[in-house]
This record gives sequence, structure tokens and C-alpha cells, in this order.
Amino acid sequence: MKFSISWLKDHLDTDASLDEITDAMVRVGLEVEEVLDPAATLAPITVGYVREAAPHPDADKLRVCTVETRDGDRQIVCGAPNARAGIRVAFAPVGTYVPGIDTTLTKAKIRGVESFGMLCSSRELELGDEHDGIMELPEDEGGAEVGTPIADVLGLDDPVIDFEVTPNRPDTNGVDGVARDLAAAGLGTLRTRVPEPVPGSFAQPIPVETEDAEACPAFASRLIRGVTNGPSPDWLQARLRAVGLRPINALVDVTNYLSYDRARPLHVYDAAKLSGTVRARLGREGEELAALDGKTYAVTPDMTVIADDARVLGLGGVMGGEHSGCTEATTDVLIESALFDPLRTARTGRATGITSDARYRFERGVDPAGVLPGIELATRMILDACGGEASEVVVAGALDLARREVAYRPAELERLTGLGMDEDGQEAILTALGFGVERGVSWTVSVPTSRPDIALAADIVEEVARIRGLDALPAAVLPPLEAVPRAKVAPLVRRGRAARAALAHAGYLEAVTWAFTDGEATELFGGTAPGLRLANPISADLDVMRPSALPNLLMAVRRNAARGAEAVRLFEVGGAYEGDAPEGQKAVLVGVLWGAGPRDWRGETRAPSVFDAKAHALLALEAAGAPTANLQTIADGPDHYHPGRVGALGLGPKKILARFGEVHPRVLAAMDVPGPVAAFELYLDAIPEPKGGTRTKPALGASDLQPVSRDFAFLADADRPAEKLLRAVRGADKQLIADVRLFDVYEGEGLPAGQRSLGVEVVLQPKDRTLTDEDIEAVSAKVIAQAQKAVGATVR
Repeated sequence: MKFSISWLKDHLDTDASLDEITDAMVRVGLEVEEVLDPAATLAPITVGYVREAAPHPDADKLRVCTVETRDGDRQIVCGAPNARAGIRVAFAPVGTYVPGIDTTLTKAKIRGVESFGMLCSSRELELGDEHDGIMELPEDEGGAEVGTPIADVLGLDDPVIDFEVTPNRPDTNGVDGVARDLAAAGLGTLRTRVPEPVPGSFAQPIPVETEDAEACPAFASRLIRGVTNGPSPDWLQARLRAVGLRPINALVDVTNYLSYDRARPLHVYDAAKLSGTVRARLGREGEELAALDGKTYAVTPDMTVIADDARVLGLGGVMGGEHSGCTEATTDVLIESALFDPLRTARTGRATGITSDARYRFERGVDPAGVLPGIELATRMILDACGGEASEVVVAGALDLARREVAYRPAELERLTGLGMDEDGQEAILTALGFGVERGVSWTVSVPTSRPDIALAADIVEEVARIRGLDALPAAVLPPLEAVPRAKVAPLVRRGRAARAALAHAGYLEAVTWAFTDGEATELFGGTAPGLRLANPISADLDVMRPSALPNLLMAVRRNAARGAEAVRLFEVGGAYEGDAPEGQKAVLVGVLWGAGPRDWRGETRAPSVFDAKAHALLALEAAGAPTANLQTIADGPDHYHPGRVGALGLGPKKILARFGEVHPRVLAAMDVPGPVAAFELYLDAIPEPKGGTRTKPALGASDLQPVSRDFAFLADADRPAEKLLRAVRGADKQLIADVRLFDVYEGEGLPAGQRSLGVEVVLQPKDRTLTDEDIEAVSAKVIAQAQKAVGATVR
């Protein structure tokens, strides 16, 4: 929301400076974003007088001008077609910043002739759209004196304040609302301008109705006939330009002005283009609106529209239509001053994508008490600017002007804020803000219709405190608190943190992608539940909740590979969604590996494989606290992994903690991802908590005795998992066997068909004495027996 200081002073009688005004606004809760002071911006630019304008010796379209300035004559090379002797111009010397071209001027040589500054156009100074020639300043009354700041000549000594309107304060969408707050804060006196009704000289001849009391509670209208539409008065155009609005014509400019002046959106229709009754109603399927922004919008039954018997004229509270818009040929005009449902207005704006000043105000709430004053103000301004004759005002629907009443005890101010203030002071503030006060043991405070944010006694306290000044709140030292116990971290959070750290140390980068993904891509991963499709996606390729983070990470791999990355290691911790119920959300950690990395002299680079995925899945599981020593490897997995290069880690077939493998080439081809890609998916919420609910490090168990290593070569069926053999060997003697490792796998010549040789290293760690040969042989016999029992293995 923007307004100029002169505009504010139409509503506030004050001698306060600009700094005092902005300080007071911040103090009462109106957050100032920016102060735009044209006089300060254009201070170096002054009036110059062109004494001579000779042709450029080396360019037909350029002229060499001798310009009289406050610092003496300056030579300027200018290409404007109207550069000539005898005119007063806007002169910018060397070192001036010119806002319209975002350039700081330097001494230049143009086609061999030196130029010491610039003669500026309106666009270059951001004072208009004209750029075909330089500005020519007025010559009346002898013309402006050379050296006078251009801002003084053009009346630009009117700073503009831009502040943030919070959603709970729709009253400050008008300059009069800002003035009321500042007057209550003691910055001046509010100039209450209640418009005097314009007597109607004839009955309003156009029937107006409102068919839906919820969508449009009230619709006030008035016909003005015999108007002459044209440019609005200079003062009005200057006001609109100051806040960034482009003047159009007097009829439209009046409505735009009142939107900012009184937070009262209005609309005007060319009465000659209306057919039959004008109605505020709900839209109908198949209807369309050719709007004032030049676009055509489909109308739906949940939109409020203004329509006559022939067509839709506008979207209520959002934008009018092109058909009934006012032009210079308009002679009879129907003024609309209506109320529209905020929620329906907001939904219409979102559905159409239209952003307008009317929508901005109506969806935040417009004061119903401003309907009639708004139409009276508009009538008076149109009659003054365009002439004409006004009809009586007709109101369709009903205006609810009842004030909400709040019970309030003045002692609440000190109880809630510590701010002491007598009752007279509180009443003065509330009265200045437009509240009605009925004093008693408990006050009854009637709330202005312009303040929908006030509903409780605490809201009244806030109003008094902010006008008094939050900087006046007493400072107090809080009593020392007892030591706050360290918050207990939730198990799921702890697992995620630990797994993150482990993968980061392993060279992975953490990704944060959307919780949504491409619906077509999910079909490659088993599809998604119907309830997870988004009704209003932020993007066409983010239309479903993701069943896994893997599709998003594969898209990230594709983007990185397309930009020349040689290796990608990414992981993400987040949610995966199996259904739209709360229990359908799962906590997962997903990682992907792609690319062999840059070549080096060792020649050891290779593409990631299923074994890399398994190793990193185990690394993350161990960091997250999973009992990795008890995990089983299951050679099975979903179809988006390569058959035979996929597996799962779990505490049994029904307790899967992770899946890993190489992504299927079919999936990679469909997503345009270069392969191969290895991936792993951890289910963090499936990891069991330790018994007793606490997790402590086991005793170190270090021994001073030397470990003993023995190698075994087992012959086993090729279809028997090696892990089952290792598990059996590890359990042969839990006291002495410290580690079991598979170090060799051989299949081929010299072995029976269907069998393979597995080389297993068993590490024995004595605890209290050195092992004898008999001890070692006894353990070896147990190892062989367990291998035979578990998988039918024999020693080669």
C-alpha cells in the first residue's frame, strides 16, 4: 500500500516531518517498507537553457548543444529530435544517476565530440512514458530559473510511503485508515470528511438485484447521465502516478482513487451497453467473461458474477468486463458500490489468476459502512470532473451495519502488558480509533465495522498498547530459571541424524526435494494410491505425493549428468506416502550412486554396483542403530530394480529394514537417466528400538592376547546364500569367534556341477589364556559341523 504525504494530509492535519510520520507508523504497527522521495532522487537534475544547437559534424541525427546551467555553459551531444535552441530542459551533469536507464553519467566522447552530461526525457527520469524527445519545461511567466532543481519545477517534493498491510488490518488499505491510526497516536488531528449526499434528480432506471445474499449481501447503484468522459484532473493523475497507477480516464481514475483513499473498491459501467436487469449472482457452466485485462476467463458456479440479461459483465470483487467498460464515448454511467464474500472472492482470484486492487481489498474484508459514502464520494467526483446529472441511489440486498460489542475491563491492560494507563487515557485512544465506549464496572466497547480483527478483550488491550507505544512497555528482568533438562530426542529424529552423518562422511551430498513427484514416473515404481493425487498441484510434473524419494533423486541425477557431472552421490531423508491416512506416511532414507568419477593414473574407476548399494545401506543402518549383526540378506525386491541385482536387508522376510540394488534399465530409459544407477532405500521407522528403551555402547572387551586366524574352503551348492554359511560359522563358538569374513568365491573347472568354493576366514580372539592346538582344532571342528548342518557344506 502506497500513499504520498500530501495525500495523507488530506485526512490528517499535521506538521510532522517525514521521519516523524514513518516512525509513528512503525510504532503503531504499520510496517514501513520503503520511502520514495523523488526530490531526493532527482536532486542533481536541474533546469538548463539551450542557447545553441548546432548539427554534429559527423552524425546527421545528433546535435551539439550549448546548455546554460547553474555551473556555467556545458557542451551536450543530444540525439533527441526536439533538441533546439531556446528551450528549457532537464539537465543531468556528469556524475548523476539517471534512474530510467540505471546509469551514472560520465564524461563521454560521442562520434568524436565531447559531451558533459545529458538532456533527459520523461521516461529516463521515470516521470512518464514519453521518450521520443527530451523534456521541455514550461516557459510561462518567464520560465523556470536556470539551476532550479527539476523536482521543484514539476512539484515532485511529495515523498511516497510504501508500507506492508497485514491481513488483519483491511482498514489500512485506505489512506483514511492510516490517518486515523496516526491521529490516535497524537501525530495530528483527523479530518473527518463525511461526504454530503448528492440529491438524486430522477429515479434510477436500471433494475439491479442481488440473487445470493451470501455471495453479494448488498449492491448500491446510481446512474449519472450526460457525462463527458476524458482525462481526469491533473491532481488526480498525479496522485495515481505517485502510487504506481496509470491514469486511464476520469471515470476509471475516480474508482481507482477511492480504492486507495477510502479502501472502497467501486466499478463503473457504460449504461448504454447494459441489457435489462443487472444482477449479482453465481456463475453458470459455459459462461465466459472477456475481462478488462484483455483475457477471456471461464466462469464456474462457485464464482460471484455481475451479469445483465445478455451476458456476464464482471467477476464480483475481482475485475470488470471489457464489453461494459467506459470509454471517451460514454455518456451515461452506472456506478456500483457493493459487498462481496471475501472467501469466494479469494477463490475466484486464485482460480483465474487475476490480481487486482479490488480483489486485494475484498478478499481481506471491506467495511460495509463504506458502501453508501463510497458511492456519494464517487458521484461528487464524477460530477466535478465530467459533469452530468445523478439519479437516486438504490440498494439491492441489505447492509448489516450492526457493531460487535466486546466486554472489557481497563485493568486488563496492566495485567496483560504491565503498561499502566488511567481509564480516561484508554477511552481517549479507543474513541480516536473509532470505537464506542460505554463505561461501567466492565466497559462495553463497540467495534467499528471496519475492524473485523477485533473480537476479544485481549484485542482491545492490543489496540491501546500499540497506540500508546510498545516501546513504553516496562522492562523487567526475568527470574533465573532452573537448569532446563536436555530435551530427549525422538528415536526417528536420532536415527535420521546419525544416518545423515554416516553418509556425509562416505562422500554423499544431502538433497531436499519436493514431497510431490511426477504421477507418470510413479507408474514405474508401482504406482500410487488414488487418494495421493493432488487436486491443485504447484506444477504439472508434481501432481502426486511421492511413494518414495527415489524418483526425485533419479531426476536429480539426470539434471547433474546433463550438466557434466562425472559422479553423483545423493541421499535424502524424508517422507514416503503409501496412502492418505496418517499411518500411510513412512520415514525413509534413500540414496543413489551414479558415475565412475574422473579418470586417474591408477585406472581403478568403475561404475557403482549392487554391492556398493548394499555396503552403503549397511553403513547407514548401523549408524541408525539397526542390529546389523542379525540382519539377513534376502535376494528379492521390487520391479524397479534389476532382476538378480537386487536385495533386501531385514530381520526376516516380514521385517524388512532396507532394500538395495541396481535400478532397472527400463526405468532409467523411461526417465532419461544414464545408467547404471545403484540405489538403496532404508525404512527408518521399521528399525527396532533396543530392549529397555536405551542404547549404550557395549563393553570394549579388548584382550591383551594375540588373535588367531584360520582359513576354510567350503564346497557348497551354488544356489545356497553365502550369508547363511557365514551366519552358521559365526555361531559355532560365540566366545572365541570374533569375526568371520568371506574372502574368495570360485566356480568352474575342477568343481562338481552346481557347486562353488567359498573361502572363509575365521578370527579367534582368546580372552584369558593363549589358545593351544587342541583348542583351535576343537573350534575348527565346530565350524565344519555348523557349515555342514546349515547349508550342507563340506571342506574341500
